[in-house]
Amino acid sequence: MAFGLAALLLVAGCGADPTPQAPPPAAASRNTEQTVETPSPGISGDGTHSDNVTHLANVPLGAPLNGPQAWGTDLAFQGDYAFVGNFDGFSVFDISDPSRPSVVSRVLCPGEQNDISVSGNLLFLSIDSVRVGPECDAQRGNPESDSWEGIRIFDIADKSHPRFVSAVRTDCGSHTHTLVPGENADRVYLYISSPGPEPQSTTCPAPYNKISVVEVPVEAPQTAKVISQPVLSDKPGEDGLGGCHDITAYPEKNLAAAACFGDGVLLDIADRANPKVLQHVSDKENFAIWHSATFNNDATKVVFGDELGGGLGATCDSGTPKTKGASAVYDLGKDRRLTLRGYFKIPREQAFDENCVAHNGSLLPVPGKDIMVQAWYQGGVSIWDFTDAASPREIGFFERGPISGVGGSWSAYYYNGHIYSSDITRGLDVLRIDDPLTDPAAKVRLKELNAQTQVSY
Repeated sequence: MAFGLAALLLVAGCGADPTPQAPPPAAASRNTEQTVETPSPGISGDGTHSDNVTHLANVPLGAPLNGPQAWGTDLAFQGDYAFVGNFDGFSVFDISDPSRPSVVSRVLCPGEQNDISVSGNLLFLSIDSVRVGPECDAQRGNPESDSWEGIRIFDIADKSHPRFVSAVRTDCGSHTHTLVPGENADRVYLYISSPGPEPQSTTCPAPYNKISVVEVPVEAPQTAKVISQPVLSDKPGEDGLGGCHDITAYPEKNLAAAACFGDGVLLDIADRANPKVLQHVSDKENFAIWHSATFNNDATKVVFGDELGGGLGATCDSGTPKTKGASAVYDLGKDRRLTLRGYFKIPREQAFDENCVAHNGSLLPVPGKDIMVQAWYQGGVSIWDFTDAASPREIGFFERGPISGVGGSWSAYYYNGHIYSSDITRGLDVLRIDDPLTDPAAKVRLKELNAQTQVSY
């Protein structure tokens, strides 16, 4: 029962698909359904915010990605484009004018949770729900049969018409993935994270204490395949759950930080195809679900997030301690060992029925400072400073009022001068922070950003 509850909370909070949906209409081709009328840009949904944060724009969910559980999920960026995952597919936005983002295409391709990354002309989606096959029109499968879940690969050379080109089946599916460039530009690697095992499943048998590494030849993505399955732990996590939730790689440092079920794991990724465990860290008192990780710029700190309640719980209320459902700051020494220093949690108390907990975020590229933006579901978007690891503090925020059911910011990332937030039910938000502490970040320009693939600035 304990394992079942933990699995239910995890899946429901981070990629659930609890109710059957109608099959896609015949007009939805195997590859895509895209190009819809762009909604009028502007602000929708009033919220509260700090004086230094401005809400510039909102683009609501739109057809065909606006069904009853077409939740907005993760984001990736390339040039003047933002790519936003959705339980029913993904969207491409033109963000050349951040105050007026416009829809370039919406792609119907159901399969939770559609965690997303981009590299050159390729886009990758994580599928952690059993389908009868990898194609976009594949219906739900039976976990007890030989069904499919894993990674879908798209060609995005034409942003207005993304094209499904390939897929790779992975054990226990792909809840999230992390893109890791190869030593040469001719290939990239995907580190696949997913929970397991699943009782009676043929695709996720016990024991499950590993990740999968997928190699993708850039010029021949149809030949992508699993090349290794590194074991990260010799024991399952809490309640028998194994595997990892998310991995953040810092290729320049040959390091990765994995948020796994039961603990955090520091990895050496000098050999991209065969990550090696350097250290496990545990926090039995305060952490329930190790969710994600972020390095600071010089890789002397790592922030691990705890998704207490699996994203469904109201952990930002007065009854939950400030060290639970929070982010923990660890020092990373020259000996490549992690030491806990402090915790951060948003200081604004939320209602008892607002799902709120630490979720996805990224650094603001401010030289000499450690500052990140982070999503907190209905707790909104928080910008916080962890330069003093023992005493992190919030320096800005944006938050809407409570809604009925699950909602709020799934991911919030800083990209080329602005903050982009994927709201589960309200679509894409664009924010700007104007503060002497963060203003230097606007000088740093990136050509591409996958938040779980860190680059130095």
